[in-house]
Amino acid sequence: MSISLTPDQERLIQTKLQSGKYRSAEEVLEIALRLLDQYDRADAEWVEDVRAKIDAAIKTPTHTPLIDGETFVNQILERFQQAH
Repeated sequence: MSISLTPDQERLIQTKLQSGKYRSAEEVLEIALRLLDQYDRADAEWVEDVRAKIDAAIKTPTHTPLIDGETFVNQILERFQQAH
């Protein structure tokens, strides 16, 4: 496989190499790809978690009567003032 890098990407890799922390461009790219994979897996887990929470919330019966937004905000402000 052959890849092309933008000038900014090349500069970033060169900067990393010049820092002395990495031995080769391949090592920099390997770490970057590993981090990308971890990010993708964490993102997928987050999406699954949010979906599960939404599904649970939908299934939970609601016994609390609905209130309008202004009343809700006023109640929050009142609780905040009582706490302080």
